[in-house]
Amino acid sequence: MSGAGSRGQDPALLRRLLRAKDRMDAASHEDWPVPRLARVSGVSEAHFARSFKEAFGVPPHRYLLTRRIERAKALLRDTDLPVTEIAFETGWNSLGTFGRTFRDVTGESPGELRAREKAVLHRLDRVPPCFLSAAHRPDLTIAVSEKRRQEADDRVPASQQTEVP
Repeated sequence: MSGAGSRGQDPALLRRLLRAKDRMDAASHEDWPVPRLARVSGVSEAHFARSFKEAFGVPPHRYLLTRRIERAKALLRDTDLPVTEIAFETGWNSLGTFGRTFRDVTGESPGELRAREKAVLHRLDRVPPCFLSAAHRPDLTIAVSEKRRQEADDRVPASQQTEVP
């Protein structure tokens, strides 16, 4: 747990939060709304959401999204499963949502990632798996919706942008 505020949190609370985080890791394909995570942790919903972000540096939804993208990237890289099957296996209910979110987070479509990974021969058999996982972890420092807004703002010519007081 490397969250900025985790040093000041109660160790018992941290264990409860870690229990929820472990459940998300083990079943990232499942839906994990805050009420369900709060029940797993034995704390209120508001306290859970606030404490999780403080302990782990990201909100629970973004943490889960990171895990789903990580798993999808591994399946795209290491299997020949169809993209549709990977989308559903990693927890998305729609291929369109999966593809759009995947591109927003990684900068390329699932098919582009697969083609690039297959084209490059890797000599990674001597690299510890924990390093590979860290290298392939998506960087979700901002919410996907905020990233979309920023990209949309970048596409709007300056003459059409209006400043809000």
